[in-house]
Amino acid sequence: VYRAAWLKDQGRPFSQAAAMAKLFASEMAEKACRDAIQVFGGYGYMNEYPIARMYADARVGRIYGGSNEVMKELIARSMERSAR
Repeated sequence: VYRAAWLKDQGRPFSQAAAMAKLFASEMAEKACRDAIQVFGGYGYMNEYPIARMYADARVGRIYGGSNEVMKELIARSMERSAR
């Protein structure tokens, strides 16, 4: 995330770094929530506990701002261009 922000501040191309940061952060947020639900057990799904809302937010994070599948394609195309 910091590298993508730094590249943007420098006026350099940053779309690949931003896509990589978004992909990694959204996948790790969902993984952390899944692990927390395992710890909480059935309570993790109950609306009275914040983990249910956090998990829903993490799932939306994989879609909002471009789905993770689109981010993977953007990263692959950028890497392909760099290899040429």
